[in-house]
Amino acid sequence: MTNFILIFVFLFLGIVLQNVKAFPVVNVYKLLNKIVIYICLPALALYYIPKIKWSTELLLPIGVSWIGFVVSYLFFSFLGSKFGWSKKLIGCLIITAGLGNTSFLGFPIIEALYGEEGLKTAILVDQPGSFVVLSTLGILVATLYSSGNPNGFQIAKKILLFPPFITFLIACLMNVFNVDFHEYIQILLQKLGSGVTPLALLSVGLQLHFDRKSQHWKFLGLGLLYKLILTPALIYVLYVVILQQHSKVIQVAIMESAMAPMITACILASTHGLKPRLCSMMIGFGIPLSFITLLFWYFVVQYV
Repeated sequence: MTNFILIFVFLFLGIVLQNVKAFPVVNVYKLLNKIVIYICLPALALYYIPKIKWSTELLLPIGVSWIGFVVSYLFFSFLGSKFGWSKKLIGCLIITAGLGNTSFLGFPIIEALYGEEGLKTAILVDQPGSFVVLSTLGILVATLYSSGNPNGFQIAKKILLFPPFITFLIACLMNVFNVDFHEYIQILLQKLGSGVTPLALLSVGLQLHFDRKSQHWKFLGLGLLYKLILTPALIYVLYVVILQQHSKVIQVAIMESAMAPMITACILASTHGLKPRLCSMMIGFGIPLSFITLLFWYFVVQYV
């Protein structure tokens, strides 16, 4: 419940600060974005990934984010090509609709519904799933669809030098060699990582505008339709109908796939100039709306 309250507190605070004339809105949200990407995300990787216990059974929950993002790329690339959308709009929708908020929203919701065992599955969906997709495919799409025409070397350089990706590789090596940080360092990493959501939400609030005449409304609806309805429907059909998987793990995987757009994915798209206002709207409207759609999917997965 505390997490849900914080969501609206920080979003509302950002909206309020927009109207304070002396407050440097643009400079502040750009600074917050950098803190989230260059400090908070790497801290999360170094804290969680060394603790993951791998097995073939984990492939299905891990695959949720990868499937959702790849299909998002195919879906919005097709629509963008057909209707002549700009590269920035296509890139924005691929990233913001392709990744879900599987941690800050996902963890407390899954823990409340499925307990500690469910939370273990949620961490798998998030860390080797959402987090790695963001750090690899996410930065790849953001680079390709932002201004300019980067070559293969520039793209590879951007991914390899992306701080969350570097720390992901380090964390994976630590996992392979069964090494973890001292308890005090783990506490520090956890504290740094915990700042990702309030800072990102404040940044979103600073950029969120309610303009009835905005051209983004139809794209917002399309992006949220994909994220909140089509993605969990796809995972349900693939895992339950086709692969005939029936377990609590699959229930959690489907619920995680139905979460609202990932805050840090929207921050990543925004920092690359991919329709920042639409990025903010995907979060600002997607999170409250997801509470309704998640209720629907919870009843659906009871029959898994």
